[in-house]
Amino acid sequence: MVTCKRITAAAFISFTLLLLAGCPQHKAISYILRDPAYYATREVAVVGTVTRSYGALGTGVYEIDDGTGKLWVFAENTGVPSDGTRVATYGRIQPTLTFGGRNFATVLRERQRKRR
Repeated sequence: MVTCKRITAAAFISFTLLLLAGCPQHKAISYILRDPAYYATREVAVVGTVTRSYGALGTGVYEIDDGTGKLWVFAENTGVPSDGTRVATYGRIQPTLTFGGRNFATVLRERQRKRR
């Protein structure tokens, strides 16, 4: 009986650790903008308020502000949220325009979004 409980507990802990390891890391936009190349190979999550959005036919871009900075998000198949909406989104960072060591257009390519 004790062995069964230990196996169940070990399986639960292992499952929880695997689930947490697969979650994207939540980062402030200021950290991402400081070094977008570092985050380009990682999944990141950002939470903030939509300040501007432009979209048509389920595709578009919107700008998200978390209080530390603003970041453009490319929404390929999920549509764009309305201005003023608080969202949590995650995806992969794509530095698109760099000049003189400064990034001018860093974009998060959205994989999934949740309304907050």
